[in-house]
Amino acid sequence: MSAAPAPAADAAPPKKSKKLLIIVISVVLVLVLVAAGAFVLLLKQNHAADEGDNADTAEQSHAAATPKRDPKTPPTFMPLDSMVVNLADAGGNRFAQLGITLQLSDPKAAEEIKVYMPAIRNGILIRVSQRTSEEMLRPDGKEALAQAITAEIAQVMGYDYDPPPAPGSADAPKRRRASNNPVESVLFSSFIVQ
Repeated sequence: MSAAPAPAADAAPPKKSKKLLIIVISVVLVLVLVAAGAFVLLLKQNHAADEGDNADTAEQSHAAATPKRDPKTPPTFMPLDSMVVNLADAGGNRFAQLGITLQLSDPKAAEEIKVYMPAIRNGILIRVSQRTSEEMLRPDGKEALAQAITAEIAQVMGYDYDPPPAPGSADAPKRRRASNNPVESVLFSSFIVQ
């Protein structure tokens, strides 16, 4: 009689060891799956970052040219008076009406620009009057005009201004040094060519 209970006691420990073995294998399998998932995620992020580096040089140069802003402080906008300018078309019967707003780095820059406003308006009028209606109506013509206005303001105020390179040009650097020019961008609030 004493021999019968002994095999029952011996049978119980192997069941525990099988449960322990299954638990250990399950934990190892879960860890391997988590590690594989993390590896794939990192590869996708690196691949996306590499594609982002090669995506569009114009966006990169524009993003590098504009200084980083604290998201808690809004930018300062300075609207200029509306301008009506005769264009350089043959016959002189075409004109442009422009509403320009400057995006500035800080409110102090707006006060500095107001001091130079007559010279700035004169320079903008001269630069716009040298363009034809065809140049003004193309999207790249509007971008070139915005860059020319930024350069004019920088020149009048005595700041250095390096215009961004043309998109796709060989000399387009991946990163540009920040300019001390207070004009972050030139925005057109109205743009009419007749």
